[in-house]
Amino acid sequence: MNSQVVEQEAAAAQKLPAAQNWQALYRHFRPHRWTVALGALFSLMGAASGLAQPLAAKALVDRLGDGNSVAGVLVLLTALVVLGTLIEAIGSYVLERTAESVVLAARRTLVGRLLRLRIPEVERTQPGDLMSRVTSDTTLLREVTTKSVVSAVTGSLTFLATVALMAAMDVVLLGVTLGVIVLVGGATGMVYPKIAKASARAQEAVGEISTVLERAFGAYRTIKASGAEARETARVEAAAEDAWRHGVTSAKWQAVAGPSIGLSVQVSFLAVLGIGGARVASGEISVSTLVAFLLFLFYLIDPISKLADAASQYQVGSAALARIVEAEALETEPTGGEAAPVQPAAGVRTPASVTFENVRFGYGPELPLVHHGVSFEVPGAGMTAFVGPSGAGKTTVFGLIERFYEATGGRVLLDGRDVRDWPLTELRAAIGYVEQDAPVLAGTLRENLLMGSPHATDEDIAEVLVRARLDGLVKKLPDGLDSMVGHRGSTLSGGERQRVAIARALLRRPRLLLLDEATSQLDAVNELALRDVVAEAARDTTVLVVAHRLSTVTLADRIVVMEAGRVRATGTHEELVAGDPLYGELAATQFLAAAELTH
Repeated sequence: MNSQVVEQEAAAAQKLPAAQNWQALYRHFRPHRWTVALGALFSLMGAASGLAQPLAAKALVDRLGDGNSVAGVLVLLTALVVLGTLIEAIGSYVLERTAESVVLAARRTLVGRLLRLRIPEVERTQPGDLMSRVTSDTTLLREVTTKSVVSAVTGSLTFLATVALMAAMDVVLLGVTLGVIVLVGGATGMVYPKIAKASARAQEAVGEISTVLERAFGAYRTIKASGAEARETARVEAAAEDAWRHGVTSAKWQAVAGPSIGLSVQVSFLAVLGIGGARVASGEISVSTLVAFLLFLFYLIDPISKLADAASQYQVGSAALARIVEAEALETEPTGGEAAPVQPAAGVRTPASVTFENVRFGYGPELPLVHHGVSFEVPGAGMTAFVGPSGAGKTTVFGLIERFYEATGGRVLLDGRDVRDWPLTELRAAIGYVEQDAPVLAGTLRENLLMGSPHATDEDIAEVLVRARLDGLVKKLPDGLDSMVGHRGSTLSGGERQRVAIARALLRRPRLLLLDEATSQLDAVNELALRDVVAEAARDTTVLVVAHRLSTVTLADRIVVMEAGRVRATGTHEELVAGDPLYGELAATQFLAAAELTH
């Protein structure tokens, strides 16, 4: 199945129109065009010094035949060799450095774009495949944007100059040479589409390796606890073998294309040697002319090799370029003209109001709706709890407020203004959000706390640590706030990760605080403490909480009961126990669960 997907995606990559391919290539090439031109100039100067060598050799043979001194010619020939090598080395360095700059710029652009993708785009794409486009695909871009372009230009000019000099020496021998090269080159040209096809499939397979590895490391403990290491290793090995198979196919066709250049020159050499020897014997050309012509013939290997390499690199690089273009086409969130607002002081900020007006939403056109006309109003400060069975659409409410998703019908209003009319940075700067799984990123504890508030002071951090009951943890850590928390916060407990997420949200001093089951992994003592923190925040902040624990729900000023993507009731705990059967059942279940936990 995986190989079928790879083949389909590779075929799609092949269909990138040539004009679009060159346009994308030029976009990466353009900022460095003058540096590339300088490198190309050095390459041409090196080639010119090389072209002079056969002429110097002809003069050397003529002088030997006439019995004249050859010292001056030998010095000139040696100088040409040394000078040509030096100039080509400089040109090679300039091009290699520029190639690295092209890769750096491409990675910056691609990473900046990928981190602004809309949530639905990320959910439709494998993270490992996106990482592969930033790493391996951009590396291949280096070859096609500099080496391929320069090799094509310098190779073509050098080839034409060499052919012109050979024609000046003997048109007959030139005809023999070009005849052999065209014959072998025509057969070789049929190989390049196969190289492109195999390279595209190899790149897709490399992306699959990243995807499988990302999947494994994302659930590392679960894999070990399940004894599934061997099965997951087999998955990675299968993806690696797929990449190996397509890589070998590409290498096979490149191996066919590469030696064909040498073959054409060798066959040409034999033909020129035979026919040229006959022409020397008949007196039509001199021995020095035949020697110079043979040297030009061998020199012709370099420009032909450059042209062949350019074609091969283009085929490989264009497959990578197509994948980069595909990633660049993914839909991103708007950023133009948006600036983060200055956060008001804690004493003067106003709580936000939230209104849903007949909101309809589905995660995809082919998927059923999650919200079927959801309507409710949260006027301002205080706590509003969302309760209901799993799948009722509670967490989706938060995703729509944050504009992770766009409503397909109705309106979501913040302070009476459609969230789609808010600058995205300004909207999210007003909101503190704690996700259900409370993610903590690799790095230090301080970096995690400051993620949403990079300019917070040490006093602000100290205050929020106490409020989130993290001050004791910080004292125990070897480096305090600068202690590493491991991959996805692996050195922290589930409750500690939730407290870090809550502290991170509180540090923003938000006008609207969204808590998605934010205390589910806390023990009773810390839950009670954080309930007090949330209750305190609700005095001057609008707090929306998705809750399953009755202890959290009963603190709410208002409760929204959701079922099957609709709001079925709103009110206080007492009102809903008396008036809504579903809420009464949920409350009774919570009471039973709480009673069992106390025994």
